[in-house]
Amino acid sequence: MFDVGLGEMAVLVVLALVIFGDRLPQVAGQAGRMLRQVRQMANSARSDLQEGLGPEFKDFDIADLNPKTFVRKHLLEDDDTYTPPRANGKIFDDEPSYATAAGRLDHGERPPFDNEAT
Repeated sequence: MFDVGLGEMAVLVVLALVIFGDRLPQVAGQAGRMLRQVRQMANSARSDLQEGLGPEFKDFDIADLNPKTFVRKHLLEDDDTYTPPRANGKIFDDEPSYATAAGRLDHGERPPFDNEAT
């Protein structure tokens, strides 16, 4: 979490002991209470949002709003209606998206462009 190693964590603990000294247990308790309150507020906001959206969004999750999660869930999940092309049991990874009915474009070749279309 936060990409903090054992050495950095030890330095942070020593630094906290030097700065807060004998008040460290009080500060840690306050930090724990604050974290608990933030979690309660987040859970309350989530439940209020789910209530406000209605029963048709009962399976709605806040994480679905993350673009990576949205793409993974809606575009990359297995879908019964789509079967990707396969060769030797593997999906074609090298199939370009710009392949045309007339054939593929050579590397560096520009696709056809119609000046009068715009």
